[in-house]
Amino acid sequence: MFSIGDLSRRTGVKVPTIRYYEQMGLVAAAERSEGNQRRYSRQELERLAFIRHARDLGFAVEDIRALIDLSGHPEQPCGHADKIAQEQLISVREKIAQLKRLETELERIASCCDGKTVGDCYVIRALSDHALCADEHVS
Repeated sequence: MFSIGDLSRRTGVKVPTIRYYEQMGLVAAAERSEGNQRRYSRQELERLAFIRHARDLGFAVEDIRALIDLSGHPEQPCGHADKIAQEQLISVREKIAQLKRLETELERIASCCDGKTVGDCYVIRALSDHALCADEHVS
């Protein structure tokens, strides 16, 4: 059995986040020791590591819940899990494209500034007037 602090250290998930996952039903409610401390099994440790990895990959809590539910049925086809992963991949690629647009615009704005004072600063003018942007970079 692991204390909540042990779980946190082993998984890198902060204690308040573990409590949140417990409230959300992603991690089973902990047993309590005689001193009323939360005690977690190896299964909860593994579940929390699963959740942490999924969160690191950007999966939403709802998707993690669905993936956890699917993991409880190893005999079923994995099409739904594949679909969830593919949707996350699409989302990540969209975010990357957005970040590339932001990078391009920031490079352009930063390189256009040849002012010596803030009053002549192109960065300040561009941030004040979206029409000075080269293209649409917001989603």
